[in-house]
Amino acid sequence: MTVLVTGAAGFIGYHVAEALLAQGEAVIGLDIVSPYYDVRLKEARLERLKKRPGFTFIKADIAEHEKLATTLEPFGPIRRVVHLAAQAGVRYSLDHPFEYVSANVVGHLAILEYCRHVEGFEHLVYASSSSVYGGNNKLPFSVEDRVDRPISLYAATKRADELMSHAYAHLYGIPQTGLRFFTVYGPWGRPDMAMFLFARAIFAGEPIRVFNKGDMARDFTFVDDIVDGVLAALRTPPGATVTPPHRVYNLGNNKREPLLKLIEILEKSIGKKAKQRVEPMQPGDVQATYADIDAARRDLGFEPRTPIEVGVPRFIAWYREYHGV
Repeated sequence: MTVLVTGAAGFIGYHVAEALLAQGEAVIGLDIVSPYYDVRLKEARLERLKKRPGFTFIKADIAEHEKLATTLEPFGPIRRVVHLAAQAGVRYSLDHPFEYVSANVVGHLAILEYCRHVEGFEHLVYASSSSVYGGNNKLPFSVEDRVDRPISLYAATKRADELMSHAYAHLYGIPQTGLRFFTVYGPWGRPDMAMFLFARAIFAGEPIRVFNKGDMARDFTFVDDIVDGVLAALRTPPGATVTPPHRVYNLGNNKREPLLKLIEILEKSIGKKAKQRVEPMQPGDVQATYADIDAARRDLGFEPRTPIEVGVPRFIAWYREYHGV
């Protein structure tokens, strides 16, 4: 049966599409291939997917809601959707707010509207973010915690997605699962994220920007573990006893890793010391993230298997090959 994966040219979308194809699923990958970061990386991901039997690519903007159903009509009713298309990045949202409302709010609504008009629709799995926890000080972050205090527009749009999904589940009975991702990294990762930025600077002998004097921590989660969680969620739509049929889970590594520890592992993997430029905390950023994954363990069988001591060297090995360094 066909699965629609939005954001298929993106980091997580590419890996999810590959995993579905490996399981024998037919995948329709939809992406606008935006220039938010180097489109050559996105195109390279797509070229790998296009070589796989069962993959079809559609270049389209999900925010153009009036065209979405028409674009997908030739493929018949698509009853399972993994919605990962979004405008990512906290800092970028400070200067480009309308791009976030268009991609993350209007785009999410367009997907909801598509799903509600598909007869026999089975399950929508969509990406949320650990950013929704905003200024919460209690660690680890639990899905039971308050999420009404976002400190970035990006976080606000992701929380809006969760609220819209809850409303559509209540109004139309659309089975949905939202996944709050925690600092995903790995091969084919995003160049705008710290792991990639640090690696590039260390290889080049340039200083890395260390915010908040290095007093930062993240729940770094390897992409393979995230993919396992996404596929487990897709296989496990909310049951009849869940009213409305909408759930939200954390997907993280369940570890609070200091930023300076990450830098040490990068230095060891690259074989070169990092030059550090200490800077203050950035607007919209948080000091620490840490995922409580008890609910995902219980309901989805989710169990991360990749500590950063293993995942970071795997990322660096890919980086060396991809960039020829």
